[in-house]
Amino acid sequence: MELSKLPGSYGKKRKVKRVGRGPGSGHGKTSGKGHKGQKARSGGQVHRGFEGGQMPLQRRLPKRGFHNIFRKEFAVINLKDLEKYEASKEVTPVLLLEDGKISKIKDGLKILGEGDLSKPLKIYAHKFSQEALKKIEKAGGKAVVLE
Repeated sequence: MELSKLPGSYGKKRKVKRVGRGPGSGHGKTSGKGHKGQKARSGGQVHRGFEGGQMPLQRRLPKRGFHNIFRKEFAVINLKDLEKYEASKEVTPVLLLEDGKISKIKDGLKILGEGDLSKPLKIYAHKFSQEALKKIEKAGGKAVVLE
């Protein structure tokens, strides 16, 4: 085996950039930072959205609308999605979460009335739409409101 016959390494290897190690390194003197100015200084980086002292765009644009900080967001599910459960089964938010019917419970679970329910189910949820309540009662089931 000879040195010239060794197989080469596959893929390009990147050379480590060694800054501030003299003119022989190729990155001497100013170490690739140019001459003076904020970005040449230690710790001198500007934050995202900085416009050199000019009023930033996110502060120049007007705010629009009303954003209710007390808004409750519910995980919603339709009656047609509860059709797969067998009769007289107790359907709870935890059961729906485990079965992957909802991804998060959020501020509660709301049952909506799309689709029909043919079996009597006992459904536990935080809210029910009027249509869903009618259809659950019609099927002989029970809607239990959680606190």
